[in-house]
Amino acid sequence: MVRRVRTAVLPVAGLGTRFLPATKAMPKEMLTVVDKPVIQYAVDEAREAGIEHLVFVTGRNKGVIEDHFDRQFELEATLESRGKLEELEQLRRDLPRAGQTSFTRQQEPLGLGHAVWCARDIVGREPFALLLPDMIFKSEPGVLKQMMDAYEESGGNVIAVEEVDPADVASYGVVARGEGPDSGFSITGMVEKPSPEEAPSNLIISGRYILQPEIFMLLSEQTVGTGGEIQITDSMRHLMDMQPFTGVKYEGRSFDCGSKIGFLTANVVFALDRPDIAETFMDELRALTGEIPITVEE
Repeated sequence: MVRRVRTAVLPVAGLGTRFLPATKAMPKEMLTVVDKPVIQYAVDEAREAGIEHLVFVTGRNKGVIEDHFDRQFELEATLESRGKLEELEQLRRDLPRAGQTSFTRQQEPLGLGHAVWCARDIVGREPFALLLPDMIFKSEPGVLKQMMDAYEESGGNVIAVEEVDPADVASYGVVARGEGPDSGFSITGMVEKPSPEEAPSNLIISGRYILQPEIFMLLSEQTVGTGGEIQITDSMRHLMDMQPFTGVKYEGRSFDCGSKIGFLTANVVFALDRPDIAETFMDELRALTGEIPITVEE
């Protein structure tokens, strides 16, 4: 019997140095794509997939994330008194119910594997989803929901993957593809940042995972690796010796909001998907691109 996935872990302890000075006093996860913080996109995706408990692994100066997922009575009262009922309803829809969020600290920046390990006592002996909030997706249904469908069929561990140009694989974790359709195929190997010549495929890990709790035991035994960090890929490779891994080549598009280009692109794409602003925004884009002279270097 496949055990239900009820909990999601969201690592949010990173410093966001690529977005300084904006992230000097504000967590990178609270940067907005249009009018919604990046972290909210991941939370919405998790809730759509049936997740009941959200575990945030935080660090210093991340208190505003906890505040974001709490009620603000003064703001709600002001919105109600001013008749801004649509905005009030949106705030209430975004808010997890009481008891559905937990926060734990990663006191040292020792990598993603260490951040996941910090959530071990809250998650317990159950399978869990892992969502990297820097990655947001435009997909229907959400990427984690697509993974949940595959998990119900296969059990074990599930990883979302996408194709990239083979020349770019050295920047990512790459999987080796076995048998099965795009919606759920066996993963036969995993390599972190291989050269294009050594890569087993051009399918990269996309920041969404469903993992069995045995990963915590492996993470607890793992020593610090490359870059002074504990990499979760190393423990997943060991877990492959004990349990099956399934890959899901999801339907949709990803945006790496940990990079400036990915973040800006996400803002454009999601803005153009908004009926209330899309037409006017497109007019502004047309005007802007028409005003920018294009020069060709000889």
